[in-house]
Amino acid sequence: MKGLILINAYSKMRAFEVQSSRLAEEFEAIGVEVDVRRNDGFIACIEDGKTIVSAGSYDFCVYLDKDRYVLKALESSGIPVFNRYSAIEACDDKMMSCLELAGHGFRMPKTLPGMLCYDPGEPVKDRSVDKVVEELGLPVVVKECYGSMGKGVRLARSRDELRGLMEEVKLKPHLFQEFVSSSSGRDLRVIVIGGKAVGGMLRSSDKDFRSNVGCGGTGTEFELPTEVAKYAERIADVLNLDYCGIDLLFPDDGGDMMVCEVNSNAFFEAFEAVTGKNVARLYAQHVVDEVSQFYGGVRYRT
Repeated sequence: MKGLILINAYSKMRAFEVQSSRLAEEFEAIGVEVDVRRNDGFIACIEDGKTIVSAGSYDFCVYLDKDRYVLKALESSGIPVFNRYSAIEACDDKMMSCLELAGHGFRMPKTLPGMLCYDPGEPVKDRSVDKVVEELGLPVVVKECYGSMGKGVRLARSRDELRGLMEEVKLKPHLFQEFVSSSSGRDLRVIVIGGKAVGGMLRSSDKDFRSNVGCGGTGTEFELPTEVAKYAERIADVLNLDYCGIDLLFPDDGGDMMVCEVNSNAFFEAFEAVTGKNVARLYAQHVVDEVSQFYGGVRYRT
């Protein structure tokens, strides 16, 4: 068995290098050869009305990029991909994640999809600002739909701040979300692999309402109650994810935790360091098990 780990064409972030090298290390430890490559070789094209993929001869691909076009081409060619196209598509867009999870019994902050603007010179309307404040109150979270590590997530504490942020994001896909004050500066990251919750990491910050480790937050191990583990597993199942990091917020009523975001390519360096869980090995073994079933004539992942 031989696999491909495909990472972003341009990013030089250390986190990407750590993620891919840890996975490669654990694949090799269980006897699976893998190549780590950047997604910069134009391995997919449409020719004579057909999708052509020239990635090479691989039995599977672990896709650590968000280039959905190449991912779709790889999946169309018949190679098992982790995560699959539909899952990454849903998780890459934060508003789409909310829409996919809605109606399945999960608690989420009240959310309004941002309006798309095609004219940079057209100002945000007073009635739009009024509606956001009326529905969600202040402060209110303003999120760009694409981004990771807390980037593009900001808090408007006043109408003037809200209007300014609405002007900044009006040309980008974005959303507005209720601010859960009881979880300000802290959330729970749960990693789920192959339908099983691996463990939890409490992320906290005393300097920012965002708790992301990439934004200066810190992590500590969190013992997952059975009901929280099952809750996270159901989220991953609805989105059809082989691997993900789920961020949960703490409500002030002691009820079910609230879904903040779901990350299909969640970084796990800090999680491994804090929890002692070998996430890379668990993910690698899951991939091998699934691929073995696939080539053994059993349809992998319904």
